[in-house]
Amino acid sequence: MSLVGIIGAMEEEVSKLKEQMIDVSVKEKAGMEFFRGTLSGKPVVVVRSGIGKVNAGICTQILVDDYHIDYVINTGIAGSLKSVIDIGDIVVSTDTLQHDVDAIGFGYPLGQIPRMDTLSFPADQRLVELAQEVCREVNPEIHVYAGRVVSGDQFISDKGVKQRIIDNFGGYCTEMEGAAIAQAAYLNRVPYVVLRAISDKADDSATVDYPTFERQAIRHCVNLVLNMVKRL
Repeated sequence: MSLVGIIGAMEEEVSKLKEQMIDVSVKEKAGMEFFRGTLSGKPVVVVRSGIGKVNAGICTQILVDDYHIDYVINTGIAGSLKSVIDIGDIVVSTDTLQHDVDAIGFGYPLGQIPRMDTLSFPADQRLVELAQEVCREVNPEIHVYAGRVVSGDQFISDKGVKQRIIDNFGGYCTEMEGAAIAQAAYLNRVPYVVLRAISDKADDSATVDYPTFERQAIRHCVNLVLNMVKRL
């Protein structure tokens, strides 16, 4: 049976999943606690990576090296980059990239890591399709979108910064971990998908919206992950 690694950056994003696990064992590594057990009848490892790309990349590599995961799902919250994507809606990654990488002085496109063979990291098509199908079933009150997720070590709360990201990369939402998880998954040839519930509009209202809608956004992600795992 396939083993699914589930990563959330914050405790709030994984605590509800941990509460529903059975037969749990916990190991600590690199300051992270890895909860291995059964969720929705399937073997999983659930872990809080901590915030930011470095934490997320380290976490993913541990899942690959120590647990030999077959899939990785990154769940969490993000800021919307499209006006049609409202707070509470979910974005499923088709691909991810790092918006704060800049090596244009060496002739690389903005966002591309030097000496890597790709600008963005494609998500697994099966996982993308499954996530959309399941989300429509379990979260019928919201919309689900499939599109690019962009990541950087920044909480985007400025209209000008938001517009610059949109102009350079497109993207459906912005957050701080997904592309690092995707990069580690890509290098290790592990299928991945990033799931992001929208908590704010990534503009001047973000610091107001985020605390208000964080809990609602996380609930939608938890519903999605619980029911996705059943089908893997």
